[in-house]
Order: sequence, then structure tokens, then C-alpha cells
Amino acid sequence: MNKGTKKLPVGVEDFKEIRTGDYYYVDKTGLVAELIERRGKVNLFTRPRRFGKSLNISMLQYFFEYGCDPMLFNGLQIMQDKEICKKYMGKFPVVSVSLKDVDANCYKTARGLLCVIIGREATKFQFLMESDKLTSQEKARYQKLINAGKLDEPDFPMPDEVLISSLRTLTELLYKHYSEQIILLIDEYDVPLDKAQQSGYYDDMVTLIRTLFGQALKTNPSLYFAVLTGCLRIAKESIFTGLNSLKVFSVTNVQYGEQFGFSDREVREMLEYYGFEEKYELIKAWYDGYHFGDMDIYCPWDVINYIDLLHVEPDASPYAFWVNTSGNEIIKKFLQKASAGTKRELEQLIAGKSVYKKINQELTYWDLYKNIDNLWSVLFTTGYLTQCKRIDGDIFELIIPNLEIRQIFIDQIMEWFQEEMGKDTPLIDAFCDAFIRGDAEAVEEQFNAYLLKTISIRDTNVRKGKKENFYHGILLGLLSHREDWWVRSNVESGDGFSDILVECEEKGIGIVIEVKYPDGRDLEEECKIALKQIERMGYETKLKQDGMERILHYGIACNRKKCKVLMEN
Repeated sequence: MNKGTKKLPVGVEDFKEIRTGDYYYVDKTGLVAELIERRGKVNLFTRPRRFGKSLNISMLQYFFEYGCDPMLFNGLQIMQDKEICKKYMGKFPVVSVSLKDVDANCYKTARGLLCVIIGREATKFQFLMESDKLTSQEKARYQKLINAGKLDEPDFPMPDEVLISSLRTLTELLYKHYSEQIILLIDEYDVPLDKAQQSGYYDDMVTLIRTLFGQALKTNPSLYFAVLTGCLRIAKESIFTGLNSLKVFSVTNVQYGEQFGFSDREVREMLEYYGFEEKYELIKAWYDGYHFGDMDIYCPWDVINYIDLLHVEPDASPYAFWVNTSGNEIIKKFLQKASAGTKRELEQLIAGKSVYKKINQELTYWDLYKNIDNLWSVLFTTGYLTQCKRIDGDIFELIIPNLEIRQIFIDQIMEWFQEEMGKDTPLIDAFCDAFIRGDAEAVEEQFNAYLLKTISIRDTNVRKGKKENFYHGILLGLLSHREDWWVRSNVESGDGFSDILVECEEKGIGIVIEVKYPDGRDLEEECKIALKQIERMGYETKLKQDGMERILHYGIACNRKKCKVLMEN
């Protein structure tokens, strides 16, 4: 079977571009019918990042707005519902804004960016300046909106009274011109709040967003319905005060479960189209595992990127693509606040087990990092954890969804541990000096002390399909703190690849370390096996070639938070 030729929409979030640019499209137009049948006046969809929220907003815009090109929807699910298409397709004025770019280090800049975004959306409707249904005063109100989309205008940015009523004004003017209620789409509504919380201007931003949304969404007769998307469900009293018409569809709701992300069937069809069916189990292990309502869902960003990579490198191993779309700050905050009990629970999760937690789905950004209970909730709502099942009320059984997220946790744990150890330079120097002296007992004692401070991971690093171990990484990181040493990992030497080679050129001392990870077997016996392997494979060859006069062999065996160290000259 020949591979399909359609391009993969890596980073393409415009529905029209996908449909006219010969891109592969996973049909989510069923969202239109569901929305019409089950919508509220204001509808909020919360999903983790990179699960197709922006593309779905774009699709809704192209379906509902005046001037809709039915050809964009040819062959798609929604076209089978003739009644809905006849009644709703291309029948509404649509205002659509994305707040994902309201990303700034200060309130003034963030506010200016918001003005530009709304101003540019307003410029789409410049026919309002010629409308015989608008008064001169109304046209003057509209002119203030479009001025904000032009950085060189003297009125930039909008005055407060213009900005907070801008979306309300735009919907009112369009309603008067068309005599048809407006559909309002707001993508990534919570990004400005997230950035404001990180940069210290949260109170100002939450006041602005609350007022802006209140004007546009509450008792607005010009509004037919609104759709908002975001990662978090923000507490109602924070920005949706008094908005009794709000309907929230989060990851726990059964409704719309398959409209964000890819289902198993959709992934199988995509793999068959591109001729990569043999990669199904690998993709499932790495990118599946999210549970939205009662649906099992894959992360679409990962699936698309990995299949795209396979076109170039057919044997490429899976990669954590999702991690590159955010700084994963939430895990860092989580680790900083974690108690001994929390760290033990995290060990359970990484080992593939579950934990039971009460989840609060209505938090303010101000409260996110206040305590560890809130952080569990954020890990769940942002996609780092997913539900096995709902136990009772707000109590959920939680797991890490897949190998990709497991790898993200491991990488962040390693980074956190190295940062923590970096604060303790004298102890690290003492640890390294014990290696140079050949003091295996001191190395063992101090390495055990370090292992007690971190989170144990068993044989987990599978990013490149190799058995690179967590303990190996900890040891490598500790030794690398010595700037006067040359520390290398997995170096070809003799008849194989040694785990770790160290050269202390000043003293002419070289160190060969072989790390073993027995599961339930005798640690001392594994150390002896490691030492024999060093000798048999000639791992010290590279050190001899580099002129090291004395070479020490270390066999180190680790299991959970215990290690054994043996040394030979």
C-alpha cells in the first residue's frame, strides 16, 4: 500500500488553511451539532494545551460566520446533517479573538497587547463605517476600536472605558447592522491570567478580564451564544461573577469527550493512511492514556509530530514533543512543595500505580501554588495526570497517562534534584574526593544519603529506546559539579561502552564506573559483576590512552533508595 501524500498540519491551527492546503484533517465537525444541541448561552471548554482547542475554534468560526464556503466542509461529518447546515451554516456574524499572545512581563504591555488583538478583530468589520443602520456616534465608537489595531494611532491603546466595553460594543454594532445575534469565540481565555500571576500583576489583570467578560457575556441581548476555551476552569467568583448562564465542559464531563484530541480509531486511520501501522503500539504507549469523560484520548500534537518525524526517520523512537510547548513550571512548583508523603506518592505514579486525590476544578490563578492540594488539582486539569475513574464526588483515582508524561516527570525530577544538590557544594566536593581517594565506603555512605533526598525511579529512561537509568543520571550530575574533572557518559572504550569515565588530569587519576540496577537481587553481587565487566571489556583503555597514571574501578548497584559500592585499583 502506498503512503498517503497529504501534509501533516504541524502547528497549523487555521481550519481553512488545513482544508485548502492539502493537509490531513481529523474530522471534529461533530462539535458543531453537539454544540447546537447542548449549548448554553456561554460555553467554556477546558482541555490541556495542544489538544486542538484553537483549531476547533477556527472550525466553528468558518462554519457559522457569514460568507461561509461550504466547500471547506465537503466530505465532513457535519454535512450529513442537512437540517443543521441549512439553518446554521453561514448564518451569523462571528467575533473571534485569541488571547494566547497576551504574554507580557508587565500589566501595561499585556493590556496593550489585548487592545491590539481586539482592535485587529474589529478591523474585519470596517463596512460598519458605511452602514446606514448606525448613527454617527456609533461609528465613532467603532472607530475607537479599530484605532487600537494600529500601533501608530494617537488613541493607542484604548482608554479603559473603551477597552472594557470593546467586545460588548462590537457585538452590539454588528447586531444592529445585521439584525442578527452574534456568536462570540474566545480562545485561550486564561492565558493573560496565567502570565499575570507569573509576573506579579495578577490583581490588575483579573479585574480587567472580569470587567471585559462581564460586559460581553452577561445580559448581552446582542449575543446568540459564546464559546471560550482554556486550560483551567477559573473560579466563577474570579472572572465570571454573576454569569449564571455559564456551562463548563471540562475533562471530567462525558459531553464532547472525543471532540478534543484523537480517538483510538482516528489514530489507527491516520497510521494506515501514512503506512505506519506497525508503530501503533508504540504511539499508544507514549501518547495515549488521557481520559476525557468516558473517552480514551491521544494527544494530537504528539501523534502528528511523531508521524511527521517518521517520514524523515522511519526508525525514529518516540519523543516528548509536548514538553517543548511549555516550561512545565507546574512540576517544579509541585516538587518544591512536596512533603515526604507526596514524594512517595509520586514514586507510585512513576511506577505505574495510582493515587486517590480530591480535585478542585474551580481555582483562581492566585491560589494555584498556595498548597500541595491545589497543585494536585492543577496537574490533573493541565494534563500531567489523568483519571482512572471518579470515586465519589470530587475524589478521583489518578495516574500518569503515558510514557511521554512519565518522561517529563523524570526529567523535571532530575533537574530539581541537581538544583537542590547544587546548593550543597561542600558535600558534593567531599563526595567527589572520596572517589579520588578510592574510599568506597565513603562514596556508598554519601550516595545513599543523596538517594534518600530524591525520588526513586526504576529503569525508566526510554526516550531514545535505550536503558539509560535514573541513578546513572544522578551520579553523573553529582560528579559533573567538579569543573576541574572531565566526566563522560556512555563512552566507547575497549570492547564496549562504559557507563561513566572520569579524568582528574591534575592528579593523573582516572575513574571507571559501571552502574547496575538489580531488581530484588543482591547488591554486593551486582557490584562484583560490574567490576568483572569493567575488566573483561577493557573500559579503562580510553583513560590509559589519555595518559591517566592511576585508574580506579567502581562497581555501583542501586535499588530504590539503597546502593552498594565496591572499588578495585
